[in-house]
Amino acid sequence: MPSDNLTDVTPCGGCSRREFLAHSSLAAVATLLAACGSDTATAPLPNGVTVRVADYPALATVGGISQVSSTGTPVAVVRSSASTFRAFSLRCPHAGTTVQITGGSFRCPNHGATFNSSGAWTGGERTSSLTELKVTANAAGDILTITS
Repeated sequence: MPSDNLTDVTPCGGCSRREFLAHSSLAAVATLLAACGSDTATAPLPNGVTVRVADYPALATVGGISQVSSTGTPVAVVRSSASTFRAFSLRCPHAGTTVQITGGSFRCPNHGATFNSSGAWTGGERTSSLTELKVTANAAGDILTITS
C-alpha cells in the first residue's frame, strides 16, 4: 500500500530522498563549474596567426586597437608603443561572450565587465583580466605573429 508520508518515498530506485537531493545538487554544481571553467576564454591559436599591421588602420597609431579577423578565436591587437604590440583573446573570462572594442578599451556586452587596453579588468561585474597572447614582430615591425 502506498504511503502518504513523503519521507518514505525513494526517488531514485533505492536511495533516500536525502541522497537523491545531495546527488542532484552535486550534479548541478558540477555542471555549473564545468561551464564557468570551460576553456573558451583561452582557445588556442594552433600554429600562430600572422597579421599584416597595414591591413588594420587602427594599428598605425599608438593606442590603436583592432580586432583581427583572420583567427578562429576572436583576438584584439593593441599598439602599445611605436614598436610593440599586445594581443588579447576577446573571449570574456567570466562567460565566454565575445568582448567588444569600445574606443581605447573593451566591454563585455553580456554582463558589463570593462577592461583597459592592457586587458586588465576595470569595472562592471568582477572577473579576471583578458587572456594575453604572445606577439612577435618581424624586424620591420610590419608583420606580427600571435600565438597562445
